[in-house]
Amino acid sequence: MSPSLSHRLAQLFAAMPQVGAVALGGSMASGLSDETSDLDLYVFTNGEIPLSERQALVNAAGGASRADLGLNYWGPGDQWFDAQSGVEVDVVYFDCLWFEGQLRLLLEQHQPSAGYTTCLWHIGRTLRSLHDPQGWLGWVQQFCQQPYPEPLRRAIIDHNQPLLATIIPAWRQQLKKALERHDLVSLNHRLAALLASYFDILFALNRHTHPGEKRLLSHVHHHCPLRPEGMVEDLQLLLAQTGSGQPELLATLDRVLARLDQLLVSQGIVRVDSQS
Repeated sequence: MSPSLSHRLAQLFAAMPQVGAVALGGSMASGLSDETSDLDLYVFTNGEIPLSERQALVNAAGGASRADLGLNYWGPGDQWFDAQSGVEVDVVYFDCLWFEGQLRLLLEQHQPSAGYTTCLWHIGRTLRSLHDPQGWLGWVQQFCQQPYPEPLRRAIIDHNQPLLATIIPAWRQQLKKALERHDLVSLNHRLAALLASYFDILFALNRHTHPGEKRLLSHVHHHCPLRPEGMVEDLQLLLAQTGSGQPELLATLDRVLARLDQLLVSQGIVRVDSQS
């Protein structure tokens, strides 16, 4: 049901003058979908689509058992459950010029982020085009197939590694303070931020684009031959200890970070010295 739904939605979006291209993304585009997967659509625009037109599109596509349209928590988007199939539809709107500009900052200027640096590049690499009348999306896909730039790889590692433990506001220091205060909310928040930088380093080291927040250990298993010793077991233990605020978590974290450092050194990437 969902493949026909994706094409039906693409045709409806294609009729809108603001839409430059439509693509299927997420697990359905990569062939990794399961019974819990939603239908991810990327709608690339050259102007804002009024909310009333988006509501009309949902109705024309068969209606919704529940809809939350006009969401803007993580960028413009709409989500609803298709009334006929029950499939959850997740539409993300990207401005064409903005999306292209972000890719150029990344692949031409090698600008890193604190975690998730190459997620948009991953989208460009893995999306499946459904509507591309001007060929712009085809250019994006071709642009995104280039080899992993070595300056970008080093920039991501150099930018994120100090955030783990070496600078004054590093996540390790913040985790220590939260543990001393018995602040479980802060502990979990800081660990999530630390892991964002940790996985950003790991994917960059392996020259693999960052797939986002889901199934990270599975992605590492299948696409990252370079990974720290005992990584899965260490991370599982760290997550359990952080969730309950166990004081042993700092020792586990130090082992996790030391093993990442060892891996970087083994690959000829010099460890950033700790600052006192």
